[in-house]
Amino acid sequence: MVFSSGLAHGSRAPKHRAQAPAADETTPLLPGRRTSVVLAPSSSGASSLTISSLDDLDEFVPWYTDVERNAANKAAAAASIREVAPTTAPVAPPSTPEEEEAAARKRMVLRVVAILVVGMFTYNADGSLVLATHPTIASEFNDLADSSWLFTAFALAGAATQAIYAKLSDIYGRRALLVTSYSFFAVGCFIVGIGGSMWEVVLGRVVSGSAGSAMGIVSILLITDLVPLREVAAWQSYVNLASTTGRSLGGPLGGFLADTIGWRWSFIGQAPVFMFALLLCLMYLPSDTKATAAPTTASDTPVKPAPKGSPLLRIDWLGAIVLALLILAFLTPLEIGGTKVPWTSPLIFAMFGAAGVLAALFVVVESRWAREPIFPLALFRQRDVVVSYFVTGCQTAAQLGLMFAVPLYFQVTQRTSNTVAGAHLFPAVAGNAAGGILAGAYIRRTGRYKRLMVLATICSSFSYLLLLLRWHGNTNIWESLYIVPGGFGMGVVQSAVFISVQASVHPANKAAATSGMWLSTSIGMILGLACISAVVTETMKWDLNAALRASGLDEIARRKIIEAASSSVHYIDKADPEVAKAVVAAYVRGLTYSHAVSLFCSLSALGGTVLLTEAAV
Repeated sequence: MVFSSGLAHGSRAPKHRAQAPAADETTPLLPGRRTSVVLAPSSSGASSLTISSLDDLDEFVPWYTDVERNAANKAAAAASIREVAPTTAPVAPPSTPEEEEAAARKRMVLRVVAILVVGMFTYNADGSLVLATHPTIASEFNDLADSSWLFTAFALAGAATQAIYAKLSDIYGRRALLVTSYSFFAVGCFIVGIGGSMWEVVLGRVVSGSAGSAMGIVSILLITDLVPLREVAAWQSYVNLASTTGRSLGGPLGGFLADTIGWRWSFIGQAPVFMFALLLCLMYLPSDTKATAAPTTASDTPVKPAPKGSPLLRIDWLGAIVLALLILAFLTPLEIGGTKVPWTSPLIFAMFGAAGVLAALFVVVESRWAREPIFPLALFRQRDVVVSYFVTGCQTAAQLGLMFAVPLYFQVTQRTSNTVAGAHLFPAVAGNAAGGILAGAYIRRTGRYKRLMVLATICSSFSYLLLLLRWHGNTNIWESLYIVPGGFGMGVVQSAVFISVQASVHPANKAAATSGMWLSTSIGMILGLACISAVVTETMKWDLNAALRASGLDEIARRKIIEAASSSVHYIDKADPEVAKAVVAAYVRGLTYSHAVSLFCSLSALGGTVLLTEAAV
């Protein structure tokens, strides 16, 4: 049976051909064409889901037309029968082809969302797992000062490679890219689990970070391909709920595994889960067709497609490489400055200078040389797109700073286990889930999103202000809930910003705009974690050095204590009580300043939301 407005069982000969859709009416499963859902029998006798174009189908003629034409004959025949027929219940009219097509599409969306849930749950569990156990992982290698590289390497790899994934998904299809991302994420987790040094573990995070970037982009694009923009936030909220649940359980589960069988198994165990998700993709996700829609330049002007049989020629490899180098040159100094090398080091200035040169080169490549720009520069001329990127970047920086600081705070001040420290992230994650679901429902009902973003950034700012004023080492159970508004605000922004971006761009630039949103999120993660890590580490060292100097210790003794305290959080358990007290006080001071950084980022996001112009969805 065909669920389409173009075919029905028993239809008569068509009168004319169906009109082709507009050029900009695209869907990713068959780019450039409208699609219908078809349940076709396979060779095994089971039904399989395929996507077929409406361009070549004939006009629909209802199956019941002949029945109506014979109504008079049937009525006469019934009148000639004198026997009274038994009374029967009225038969419901047959559903229209449009209703059947809508029902089939809904079933397909549910299937796609269910597949995405498996991968996104595990992907986000991995993120909170690292947040909860990074002190333990780095301390095993006596390198606590470098623990932020577990997040930064993940984010850098994703930021450097995400732009090319959007183009690859347009060329090879969403399913092919999703399967590839699941495979490489599993490989990355396995590398982390068997890593023999801190930098081998970081290498595994690089592989996983790149794959995770592709996974996130495809998960969003798959949903936007299948449902109207106004319903995207509602459907995406289910994926966000799975993501939030993963973040909720990942921390406590990772902490429990770290305290029992070791943190390595929490990573190795993810590989089979992603292989299972990969199998689900191959079995149930529609086998989509390669993109055939005409590519667009930065000004949305169609250009001649690449020759058939050479899809890789459509990829702007030079632009992708320059963009990746630009991101690395700009963000790496933010990570190593003040910790690995002084801010006044020539290396820092050289990398920032290289970033400036690469930025200029990227503009030239994209505007003059690229056949299909990896990122259309015209998007930067749209104020709402730029503001949306700014808001999500700032909000992500604020929230990731909080997620980094919370487990460390409770490990230092209350000497909690990894499990308990990870569990303290749950209030923020629960707030994130509630914010995403409520935002999706509100946007679906009203089509409005600006006021949601204003409310979200206000809630987040209030949360960070409470942490700044109240979290000073003696935090009770009720005060630990101060992080809920921060999580709620982040959940709302995640849903609303995507709608803001998609409502502001041409459909042909949907994938590129989504890629830009993920890039801004990655940059926010890196900036937030780099700044928070630097603030906590440098403040702790400065404050501890001052306290030890006041106690009369010489410089050599102070240096040894500071190095030990910054290398492992467990040093507090081994140190002299007076020294341990000074270490705790120094860490609390650094974490307090980190909340001030988060507050500044959230207030910046609030300022950005005021500049948004709300588009109709």
